Amino acid sequence: MREYLLTLCVTAAVTYLLTGPVRKFAIVAGAMPEIRARDVHREPTPRLGGIAMFFGLCAGLLVADHLTNLDEVFAKSNEPRALLSGAALIWLIGVLDDKFEIDALIKLGGQMIAAGVMVMQGLTILWLPVPGVGNVALTQWQGTLLTVALVVITINAVNFVDGLDGLAAGMVCIAAGAFFLYAYRIWYSYGIEAAAPGTLFAAILMGMCLGFLPHNMHPARIFMGDSGSMLIGLVLAAGAISITGQLDPDALKLFAGSEKAAVHQTVPVYIPLLLPLTIIAVPAADLVLAIVRRTWRGQSPFAADRGHLHHRLLEIGHSHSRAVLIMYFWSALIAFGALAYSVNSASMWIVLGVVFLSAVGLVLLLLPRFTPRVPVWAQAFVPPRYRRRRRAARAAEAAAEAAAEAAVADAACEAEEPAERAPVTAGMSRVNGATAIGPRSRFVDRH
Repeated sequence: MREYLLTLCVTAAVTYLLTGPVRKFAIVAGAMPEIRARDVHREPTPRLGGIAMFFGLCAGLLVADHLTNLDEVFAKSNEPRALLSGAALIWLIGVLDDKFEIDALIKLGGQMIAAGVMVMQGLTILWLPVPGVGNVALTQWQGTLLTVALVVITINAVNFVDGLDGLAAGMVCIAAGAFFLYAYRIWYSYGIEAAAPGTLFAAILMGMCLGFLPHNMHPARIFMGDSGSMLIGLVLAAGAISITGQLDPDALKLFAGSEKAAVHQTVPVYIPLLLPLTIIAVPAADLVLAIVRRTWRGQSPFAADRGHLHHRLLEIGHSHSRAVLIMYFWSALIAFGALAYSVNSASMWIVLGVVFLSAVGLVLLLLPRFTPRVPVWAQAFVPPRYRRRRRAARAAEAAAEAAAEAAVADAACEAEEPAERAPVTAGMSRVNGATAIGPRSRFVDRH
């Protein structure tokens, strides 16, 4: 465990220290695109944060190669080199996209090539545990197609969810944490060396995300861009392929009996890792909904819009930070719920706990839709928006606001020359009072 923690800390430190110089380089290089209609931020922010994350990945692999208990991973397996090759290719494509905005089909082709490079070096799915059937050995073409599809889907799922400050890095870090706990349990508890590369990939991925998050939290000073989102998506998919598609379920020896019975009993363990979209279910759901929504409108599946889950949270009424925390909550609930179920699938308390936390998450999700009537004795313990105000106070405030607006309007009309200046409509953007989403609206008190 100490070696993995040291690798994680080195990766996080290198990523954190390099992000500042990378931000200056991005500003000088002009990697600050204009604000688009679907963007939430209102100030140009540099991209290319994936450069620091890639060098953090290289530093983590370099340190692990010189540690006593981890150097065997590089000696007995070619998977770290396969990961580095695919990561370098996908990172280069992302850097070019952050600077020059390359076509979506070109990026899709680059993602397939990066996955193919990893397959050529041995990082591929060899067999699958199928319930009631047993281990199903895959042919070379079947394993290649399944590996490429898994890598491409995971990369785009992470890329689609990268829409708010700190959202993608935090959600992938949560998924990597759950993945690390499971992989380390297989490697340490059962002594299966085949799980060591996946454990190392998860530790390095957590370090990359933790080192970048301080610079990316709201308000973000730098974005990871496609060079970062596609990179962490590829590392997450590579870890899942490493530990799931090449590890024999019978090597765990968890259950006695036939091979079919053993595989059937271990299905709750392997399905969350076979499909990393189960761990990052929120980005996967966002990906599916985006494809359905865009194709239904007759648009390209790669056309950008403001219909993602985080955009809808902002439209409901959540603040930027609260929307990110809600997405964190659901990601952690699904990831660690699947992890707990894989450890002990017979426990009913795990299911009840997940159901209870899901109900809590739904309440938090729909909280801006209603304003509850708080008793008088409890008004000191709730935010001001939930407190009751007397009718006289409300009427006085409304009258004062109306008088102030009328005075301001009269003064503006007297000082303004109609022939030279056009009147400014109230609520327009780029005037005082505009928020991050648009003009600040005045809500009528309904109480």
